[in-house]
Amino acid sequence: MNNVFRVSGAILFIFLLLIPSCKKEIKPTPPIITTTAIIEISHITATVEGDVTNDGGAPIISRGICWNTSDAVTIANNKTKESGGLGTFTSTINEQLVVSTMYWVKAYATNSVGTGYGNAISFRTKFSPIIFNPNLTYGTVTDIEGNQYKTITIGKSKTMTAGTQVWMAENLKTTKYNDETDIPLVTNYSEWAGLSTHAYCWSLNNEELYKNLYGAIYNGYAATTGKLCPIGWHVPTDDEWTTLIEYLGGSNVAGDKLKESGTTHWSDPNTGATNEIGFTALPGGNRDSWSGGFSSIGFISYWWSSSESGTNNVWGQRIEFEYNRIDRVDPDKKYGCFVRCIKDN
Repeated sequence: MNNVFRVSGAILFIFLLLIPSCKKEIKPTPPIITTTAIIEISHITATVEGDVTNDGGAPIISRGICWNTSDAVTIANNKTKESGGLGTFTSTINEQLVVSTMYWVKAYATNSVGTGYGNAISFRTKFSPIIFNPNLTYGTVTDIEGNQYKTITIGKSKTMTAGTQVWMAENLKTTKYNDETDIPLVTNYSEWAGLSTHAYCWSLNNEELYKNLYGAIYNGYAATTGKLCPIGWHVPTDDEWTTLIEYLGGSNVAGDKLKESGTTHWSDPNTGATNEIGFTALPGGNRDSWSGGFSSIGFISYWWSSSESGTNNVWGQRIEFEYNRIDRVDPDKKYGCFVRCIKDN
């Protein structure tokens, strides 16, 4: 009897071994990851922390962070690549981001099956201050509203009858004339294009972002009122612009000597920009006269003179990011340009 049970048990054991397993094989899935924190933000970089909590059943091939200027963020946009598998990590965006711009970032991890993404976190790059020439000594002047500006003395030259010129080293940003009357703020595009009276605005209608960097944009009607600058200062005449440019060696080379150096605010290449006299020209762009639209921020800057070139036009100057020259222009008064004040003799 015992032998029968032993034989039956052996047969049953063999039978069970031959039965295919009903247990399903676990297939790998994309990793599980969290975007945990923004560790550090500068004006052009950011460092982000992520945490890979599950590899999905397959080794991690790569991990890092990806970013975009909208919350639709994938590795198809922009990404970093870090080594490692499970656990926390940090990764830094070393490519040049745009100053004072909103970005969305996600941590990601990829295995042989696919890519898993963490939650999206938004951040804004920091405002980057104006880069003045550290080798020069600046003065200051204050406008009717209490805004303070750096100033720079330029000269001496035979072409300068008074020996020197004293310029603001920043663009004007007052919203009042020096008699304390308000300058009308016009934000609407078509209204700006249809104006025949004085007005001001901010680049892209964003005072918070651009006031302290680029100053205010004024139309030609405001620039020629004779009361835009602080008392004892004035919008430079066309001749005063010419004197400055000739002192710097002429229009073909003066642009580089006036521009802020580097590419923190100017777009690439901006090669040759020295800011050697401390003028610190910045690329605030302009506002056009036919649609009231804004353009060329980061690429070009325009400044008014106080000298009219015709019934509806005023002389001015233009500098571009890819050229070392400065060009004389005469936009119509509906145009929007910046203003640098010069001290009265």
